[in-house]
Amino acid sequence: MKNNEGGENPPPSAGVRRLVGIIEGSHMKVCVIALGCEKNVINSEQMLTLIQRAGYELCDDPAEAGVTVVNTCGFIESAKQEAIEQILEIAEYPGKILVAGCMAERYKDEIMAEMPEVAGLVGVGRFDDIAGALRELEKGQTPRYFGPLDGPISETPRLVTSPGYTAFLKIADGCDNRCSYCAIPAIRGPYRSRPMENILDEAKALCAAGAKELILIAQDTTRYGEDNYGGRKLPGLLEKLCAIEPLRWLRVQYLYPEAMTDSLIDVIAAQPKIVKYLDIPMQHSADAVLSAMNRRYTGGELRGLITRLRERIPGVVLRTSLIVGFPGESEADFEDLCAFLEETQLPRVGVFCYSREEGTPAAALPDQIGDETKKLRAERAEMIQSDVMDDFNHARLGTDALVLCEGYDRYAGVYFGRSPAELPEVDGKVFFRAPGPIEPGAMVTVRLTEVFEGDIFGEA
Repeated sequence: MKNNEGGENPPPSAGVRRLVGIIEGSHMKVCVIALGCEKNVINSEQMLTLIQRAGYELCDDPAEAGVTVVNTCGFIESAKQEAIEQILEIAEYPGKILVAGCMAERYKDEIMAEMPEVAGLVGVGRFDDIAGALRELEKGQTPRYFGPLDGPISETPRLVTSPGYTAFLKIADGCDNRCSYCAIPAIRGPYRSRPMENILDEAKALCAAGAKELILIAQDTTRYGEDNYGGRKLPGLLEKLCAIEPLRWLRVQYLYPEAMTDSLIDVIAAQPKIVKYLDIPMQHSADAVLSAMNRRYTGGELRGLITRLRERIPGVVLRTSLIVGFPGESEADFEDLCAFLEETQLPRVGVFCYSREEGTPAAALPDQIGDETKKLRAERAEMIQSDVMDDFNHARLGTDALVLCEGYDRYAGVYFGRSPAELPEVDGKVFFRAPGPIEPGAMVTVRLTEVFEGDIFGEA
């Protein structure tokens, strides 16, 4: 599952993720469907725990459910359309629909007025009240659960649904950056960091349960601790997490360029457990566009950061997201972006068309760009990036990579997994042959030998 187009994270998934656990003896079945980002999945996993504790039976099929909970993303247009289509599909079944999450928070009045298929709503600030909403639905009532967005992050335990060897770990929620195109602060509230001891306790429990890879997420991980510890504490948190003995890989997402301090870079470079794959949302390279986006750096500073990271972290793999078609983006601005791609040779890039979102400063800017122009610009940038990615893959041939095995493709007769250079469900896979059986979650050294249609192959 992937994140939302045009923001800090990867684009929305083409499908959905059903989260399921089974208990016996309850009187109503509940299906939970998570859309959007991994932060949403974590909230859905917390809801599963609360639904289970309340005595309901969880199922994975809306056709069998008395209630289907759709935990939505409402960040941009494509995510909203995905949620609406999912709701309408579920409406063909006899059960009730409870809409939760970002779209419920952002469009509470519109959903109830325009979608009679929806029986109730649970906003971002009330995930922990999911059982109460289900009880109201059983009584024929219409629950509308909304609360403050500035409260502490829920510490409800998760019913983890990701493969046991990999787990996402949320360290903060909300955002204070106020990028001009982004609705996240209005939807999820101000930036709030989790207490460090809670993060460490959860990390230890995940590793004790078999996790070999932890992936830190927040809207902005670099600002961890600003609100509750009086300063940025990500470097210290990383060092403490690396001390957890069963942990093999620690991956960090959403590092903002202007907050990549020397102390943070030093920790990433020095700690062998920290995967040298950095997701740094840059959004553009032209100074005029960056200023209009309310980003706090210039194109020159981005180029300097990339150079510094490559000098101090040998072999680092850099990922970013870029927006084309932002209001006022001139041909010269776009050419600057294309030149940036060719010059920097970033191996992992997501290119997204600007999404005009009501209530954001960018929506009111003049010189809005037409959809066709945005599409053409995205296609050109993607063509440049395709060549960059092919060059990156070919440069890896003949080298050895440590691969986390994720499964076996019996039709092709090969195993597949990820090296440090691949993020789950965003980048590609490493396919490889092995002389004997390999269990999912095993770490295997693979000699990379071939690139075929963008995928990379090798031999264990």
